[in-house]
This record gives sequence, structure tokens and C-alpha cells, in this order.
Amino acid sequence: MWATWHKVIFGNCRDMHEIPNESVHLMVTSPPYYNAPFDYPDLFKNYDEFLELIRVFAKELYRVMATGRIAAFVTDDMLVKGEKYPVVADITRIMVDAGFRYRDRIVWQKPEGYIRISRRSGVVLQHPYPMYFYPDNIQENIIIFQKGKFDYNYLKNLDPEILEASKVDLKKYGEEKWYLTVWKITNVLPFENRLEKGIAAFPEEIPRRLIKLFTFAGETALDPFLGSGTTMKVAKELGRNSFGYEIDLELKDIILKKVGFSQATLTSTAADKIEIVEREDAKKLRTFLQERVKNQRSVVKKNTAKPTLMPTVSSAHLKKGMPLKGKSGWAKLKTTLPTVDDVEERLRHAKERNLSPSYIRTLERLKLHLEKLQTQNEVYGMPERSITFEQFKKALARYYEDFVIGYKEQPTEQYLKTLYKDFLESDETLEEYLKHC
Repeated sequence: MWATWHKVIFGNCRDMHEIPNESVHLMVTSPPYYNAPFDYPDLFKNYDEFLELIRVFAKELYRVMATGRIAAFVTDDMLVKGEKYPVVADITRIMVDAGFRYRDRIVWQKPEGYIRISRRSGVVLQHPYPMYFYPDNIQENIIIFQKGKFDYNYLKNLDPEILEASKVDLKKYGEEKWYLTVWKITNVLPFENRLEKGIAAFPEEIPRRLIKLFTFAGETALDPFLGSGTTMKVAKELGRNSFGYEIDLELKDIILKKVGFSQATLTSTAADKIEIVEREDAKKLRTFLQERVKNQRSVVKKNTAKPTLMPTVSSAHLKKGMPLKGKSGWAKLKTTLPTVDDVEERLRHAKERNLSPSYIRTLERLKLHLEKLQTQNEVYGMPERSITFEQFKKALARYYEDFVIGYKEQPTEQYLKTLYKDFLESDETLEEYLKHC
């Protein structure tokens, strides 16, 4: 593999004057997820500001892209504060308006067992009626655009060595099903000590496939929202040159480390070269965003009821006239049946008397609820770091009991062990960890 060069510009990609006209052969990027609560909270004033950034960038991108070459966005529609924003459709329209051809859309499907289990779809489990359906998202879109049409005579003028080095691995192409419009790729997992912590990074496999499918060895890739430097790292490994734009100066050390450089190698005689440019329009955002995310998590924790055991209420107390008036049916049921044994007894009678299925479902739900509280009380009462793997698994299962029913693919034992190790290395309580696990 021959030497490559890489140029990181810390500045806004609205202006890419450092790149000559028609010199980029592939653009791969994932724009900031519009005001994503746990990645970029309130980064943009509003959705129009986000779209304006994409609009200005698209015009500049058209200038730097070589004719016939590909621009790929890894993105998806965003749910922010209850509103769904059509990001994919809007970026597509902006790119077409800028002069690009809409070429393809690939769905990046993440494994079901690796996503954060959401309470969104669990609404139906609590209210099994029409209009309560909200699906969990396990996919993103890779939308692909092309500047004009590619001249395949280009291959005739390539050095045979370059052509040979650029061959697509047909074994991988077939076995990993690159030829489909659905790519099943594991996402970057939110481990506590990962290099990209606090950065919404995509997996290396995405730029690796796109670079192999759309560029020849020695050509140039661009990532205008460089983030932690994933695209640049893969480009370097595959013998491609690269440009990267990143507005956040605080990511400098992370990018250098990920790409395989350091401050000491910037001026060394190493085969691969990297150049760093710091413009006046660069900002320091990471600390600010992490503080926002921390505050966002605090709001979520504050609004989430902490697990507590239901107090035991004796029959004698009820006979004396414990005030139930004004309580909901669910609250009354919890007060009347405060223990798992009480609920099981009522369930047995309800089934024997063939009472309504809705009432029986409510009792079963109450039983799960009380079992979960009992487990949480047992585990949360222990010193946090003395919790065993089996106790961690039990707590995890109980915590998400209402929301994992019906999932086709469950987390593997190895993945659960990884989560357990991540928990032990974190500084969070078990309750805090489970809430955003």
C-alpha cells in the first residue's frame, strides 16, 4: 500500500476553500443528528437553521466533487420533543436542487439485541388498543447522490497496479450481502470508556464499504462533519487520501489518536502525512454539548419515578376504611393488592370465575410490576460494585420486563457481559445505568 496524505480543517464546512474544484472522488458523512437529545441537544436554534447549513454545504460540495462521483449521507429522520422531522426527505430535496442526481438509498439495519430498549413501543403493551403504536427504530438511511454520470473509460487510463489494488472483494460482497439495499451492521456501542464517548460516531464498516465500492486506490475522500475521524481512519487504511472538516476544536486529540497520528508525528518522516489547519470559525463545542447532555439526563432521571417497594397494607387496615376515593383503578388495585402473593391469589380466583380478559391482563401486569420492584429493592440495597453478573442480568431483565416481550432477538450472553463490565467501570449507580442502558 502506498503513502497517503490527510488534511483536517477545523472550521465550518459551509466554506471549503482549501479543496480545489472537482478534486474529491467520494464524500461520506453523517451530519449532526438534528438536536438529538443525548448527542446534540439544542445545537441548532430550529430546524430551518439545520436545513440552511445543509443547503449552503450542498452548493460547496457540488463545486469540489469530481464529475460522476458519489456523495453519501448516513442520516435518519429525527424525533425531538415529540416532533418528527423528515431529515432524509429534506436532505434529498436539497441535494437534488443543488444539481446532484439521486442514485440510491441503503437501509442500515442495526441488530435488535444491541439497541437501547425503548419504552416507545411498550405503550401498546400497557394499552393494547389502536392508536397507541409507536415503533422502535433500528435503522438509519445511507442516501447516495451522484454528480452527473461516471465515464467508465476512466478505467482504461488507470495504472494496472491501481486497478488491481482497487478490486472489490467478491467473497465479502456475496457473503456479507453488499449487493442488497439493506446492510446489517452493528452500531457503535455506548461503552463508558470508548474513544468516541459523547460523539455520535458511525461504525467503520459503513465508510469501508462505500470507499471500496466507489473509489480507486490513491483517490480522495471527504468527510465534512468529521467527528471522531472514522472516515479518515478507514481512508488511510485503504490507501486513499482524505479531507476532513470539523467545527469542534476539542475533538483534535481524538481525531489524531483515532486516525493513528499524534502531535509528534505531524512533522515526522512517516510515509502517511497529515496536515492540521485551525481556522478562526472553529469552535469549542464538546464540553458545552456534554454538559447539555448531562443536564438532559438529569431531567429524565428527575421525571422518572424511583423504584420503591409498595407498603404492606393489612386487611384490618382496609376494613378500618383506608381512603381510596379519588384514586385511579390502577392505584386502588396496587393499594388493595400490595404483594405478589396477594396478586397471585386474586389471579387464581379471576381465572376460576372466568372474569374479563382485560382484568386478568391488568392483574398480570401488576404482578410483573411488583416482582420488578422487589428485585430492584434487593439489588439496589447492595453496595453498587458488589453486584454479581447474575444479579445484574436479573435486574436488567426485570427493569425492562414490560418492554422486551415480543422482541425476536434478545441480547447475547457475551453482550450482557460487556454491559456488566461497562457498568462496573462507570461511576453510575445501577439505577442510573439501567435508565439509559
